[in-house]
Amino acid sequence: MSGAGDRGPEAGAARAESPGAALSVDVAGLLAQLARSFALLLPVYALGYLGLSFSWVLLALGLLVWCRRSRGLKATRLCRALALLEDEERAVRLGVRACDLPAWVHFPDTERAEWLNKTVKHMWPFICQFIEKLFRETIEPAVRGANTHLSTFSFTKVDVGQQPLRINGVKVYTENVDKRQIILDLQISFVGNCEIDLEIKRYFCRAGVQSIQIHGTMRVILEPLIGDMPLVGALSIFFLRKPLIEINWTGLTNLLDIPGLNGLSDTIILDIISNYLVLPNRITVPLVSEVQIAQLRFPIPKGVLRIHFIEAQDLQGKDTYLKGLVKGKSDPYGIIRVGNQIFQSKVIKENLSPKWNEVYEALVYEHPGQELEIELFDEDPDKDDFLGSLMIDLIEVEKERLLDEWFTLDEVPRGKLHLKLEWLTLMPNASNLDKVLTDIRADKDQANDGLSSSLLILYLDSARNLPSGKKINSNPNPLVQMSVGHKAQESKIRYKTNEPVWEENFTFFIHNPKRQDLEVEVKDEQHQCSLGHLKIPLSQLLTSNDMTMNQRFQLSNSGPNSTLKMKIALRILHLEKPERSPDHQHSAQVKRPSVSKEGREISVRSHASASPGSGDGNTAPCTPVVGGSDKPGVEEGAQPVEASPQGPRDLGRSSSSLQTSATCSPSHISIKEPTPSIASDISLPIATQELRQRLRQLENGTTLGQSPLGQIQLTIRHSSQRNKLVVVVHSCRNLIAFSEDGSDPYVRMYLLPDKRRSGRRKTHVSKKTLNPVFDQSFDFSVSLPEVQRRTLDVAVKNSGGFLSKDKGLLGKVLVGLASEELAKGWTQWYDLTEDGTRPHVVT
Repeated sequence: MSGAGDRGPEAGAARAESPGAALSVDVAGLLAQLARSFALLLPVYALGYLGLSFSWVLLALGLLVWCRRSRGLKATRLCRALALLEDEERAVRLGVRACDLPAWVHFPDTERAEWLNKTVKHMWPFICQFIEKLFRETIEPAVRGANTHLSTFSFTKVDVGQQPLRINGVKVYTENVDKRQIILDLQISFVGNCEIDLEIKRYFCRAGVQSIQIHGTMRVILEPLIGDMPLVGALSIFFLRKPLIEINWTGLTNLLDIPGLNGLSDTIILDIISNYLVLPNRITVPLVSEVQIAQLRFPIPKGVLRIHFIEAQDLQGKDTYLKGLVKGKSDPYGIIRVGNQIFQSKVIKENLSPKWNEVYEALVYEHPGQELEIELFDEDPDKDDFLGSLMIDLIEVEKERLLDEWFTLDEVPRGKLHLKLEWLTLMPNASNLDKVLTDIRADKDQANDGLSSSLLILYLDSARNLPSGKKINSNPNPLVQMSVGHKAQESKIRYKTNEPVWEENFTFFIHNPKRQDLEVEVKDEQHQCSLGHLKIPLSQLLTSNDMTMNQRFQLSNSGPNSTLKMKIALRILHLEKPERSPDHQHSAQVKRPSVSKEGREISVRSHASASPGSGDGNTAPCTPVVGGSDKPGVEEGAQPVEASPQGPRDLGRSSSSLQTSATCSPSHISIKEPTPSIASDISLPIATQELRQRLRQLENGTTLGQSPLGQIQLTIRHSSQRNKLVVVVHSCRNLIAFSEDGSDPYVRMYLLPDKRRSGRRKTHVSKKTLNPVFDQSFDFSVSLPEVQRRTLDVAVKNSGGFLSKDKGLLGKVLVGLASEELAKGWTQWYDLTEDGTRPHVVT
């Protein structure tokens, strides 16, 4: 009893405490449940209170699911890649896809070189120390000095990870290379669980990278080989094309993982990498002091490939109607790629035998390992359908010099593509210039655009004694703008210095060097003012030794001792026609790379048929397409001889994208419009094409007036007090109608050659009118001597609504500003044309 009595108070106390304890736990759980319910119901209540649609809730839920799914897929790919690196044999046995296998599996001339991976693994801790030192001692001070808002920028953690860089295969070139160089291609793969964290203390901002994947082909060139130790003069490293990259972000940059932004962020990073490491840019490490670094870093191209993208036949019809019951045609276009250069043709609507008649020119720096890659697609509103691909080894093109053939498309049941390829040699003398100018008809017209007769190579070295700009005793942020005609390029910005060093290379295709000029201007990026300029007629290079000038040039409108050091070389583009025997088969054995998308090595050759209208294989070369009225070398009504049927091929497609996918679509290509052809009237930008088509529809058998697209009234003058060009857009009249309700016009302006977003000026939109009145004034910060070398690009466009199909060009005018009356100014009416050329001034 006593024991029971003793236990009684304790049990009672426990029973007395238990309700309170249970009550406290229930209250916490109840409050948490109420908070979660409130957080879920509050957006719904707010939407109802504001009278908004419930679709916003569904849209937010869909976006959340999409984000989680995207991050999950990225984590899965990372785990699979890590498993491949940790235990390659086991991962392969578990069924890794053939496209994930290392390169030595597919290529007989690619070696595994496992000893190299063991060496890199042993060196990896020291490589990580070097990378951390690079981030903290080089990148961090550079970022801090770039902008005052980034003065508190710092890396809080730099950990590259324990997984070393892996080399999946090594290929050494032994043919078609200089005897004084060694060329190696390294198939590199880096799957790192790295942690790189940064912060900007001033704005309490933290961000970073959690993991990164990089896959690509890195070329290593050892040249020149010398007879003294260390036997190699210098080491050059670069990527043949943009590598594949995938990044997992942390902190504030987690926003970059949102679908739609992740592709954009990766593209920006790839562009930064391209500026340093993708051909023609490279990193060069000299091993002996006597080596000419400028020549090794930016060598002269091996040649120029002129691509006549003529026509295709027997393409697949991808468009369907009534859920596939009715088959239609296709809207084909082509993507042409040579190394890092990408061109996109115009779209031919509803045609299985399209005729493009377009011409493109591409630089070839390293033809061992570079191919001409072409893909055809059917344009669709959502995802473009694949119509076939083609890959041609540029070594074979260089041997043949001129190819004019029909090629059977790979990876599709049917389809053929007609190409004409010309390999242009770079000649260091002007002996053939007159003949080249005659061939491209540059001696008859005064235009500065068309087929190129020569190539201008410019090596921008450095500048000295630049003025301080607007603020006295302050160092500028100099950059250099170079232009030839309407083609302009820009150097990188060097911060807070009046003696910048750029060491950058630029190239310009030149139509006629006898009457074109190179214009160079040094500008202060911070204050948008000119620090000096110079103008070099290209005709001077024609009389120079080796057509090269390497010197310091005195800048005009600058300091008394301000100079710019450049090396400029001009090379004539000459088509050499090799002598062939009468029974020579014209390029019937053009090789293609034996690359299989699924890892199967295939031997493929071009299926070339005889040229239309000819019964043998000896083809007469096509006439270059130099104008819309000129006929190509293929007659309109001629049908080519059918090539032997060929099944689908598994050649690896050059998906012009950053992601590898079995179903490739070019929807994420950086090119949003077709690349203007350099020699075809029908290959202008798409807006101009549509405007010309609309103009033909308006004409419809009738004679239009002197100004069929209407006119625009402008006042243009230069204010010497403000040092600005002032443009007043008054009004437009007699514009064409985009719809039954008229047009919604506005005016957009650039001061060429500057076409940056910051240099754009726009008026407001006038709704439903063909005679809008704007009366808006705009200005450009530019000096009078400088503006007289510029061109004002004025375009009248139709705005349309959000996601409207009625957006487009209404007319354009290019106004030259090289007038002595610019200081006084003038007010005039200008006729609008399709491309802005030959404007008629109406007084």
